[in-house]
Amino acid sequence: MLSNPVIENILARRSTRSFTDEPVGREQLEAIVTCGQWAPSGMNRQELTFTVLSAGDEVARLAAVLEPLLGRGAYDMYAAQAAVLVAVPRDYPYARQDDSCALENMFLAATSLGLGSCWINQLEGLCDHPAVRALLDGYGIPADYEVHGICALGHIARETPAKERKSRVIWV
Repeated sequence: MLSNPVIENILARRSTRSFTDEPVGREQLEAIVTCGQWAPSGMNRQELTFTVLSAGDEVARLAAVLEPLLGRGAYDMYAAQAAVLVAVPRDYPYARQDDSCALENMFLAATSLGLGSCWINQLEGLCDHPAVRALLDGYGIPADYEVHGICALGHIARETPAKERKSRVIWV
């Protein structure tokens, strides 16, 4: 297989579920969010809003609000030290596609900077719960926007081994 730094970075990306308590630097966060902004979007509408939680205690506050709503015991977003919430207008037809492209760009940027990342989707369907909406309002996310995905970020505490790929490839 051909290889170059971009391909190597894509193949190195893993979902990190164990972060250290070391903060993520402002320059790193800015680079990661910028990469999210440069993701493709439906008809180049660029409808995404990126909200950066740059401190672990703010990520923990969001996780604490989600924990009782998820009904599955302890939940801490893997103790991530930063997170980027990607919000889209509620009626935007390309919401999930644009959100997914932006998240993947941010995951790859994080990998290239030696950081771990994980896709968090727990806000899906919970954005209008009063406790969640209060937080989102406080973050400046408009009431007619919803968050489908979050990029949890931090320094890697435990490496995630690669898993065998199960998807099929059909050549025609």
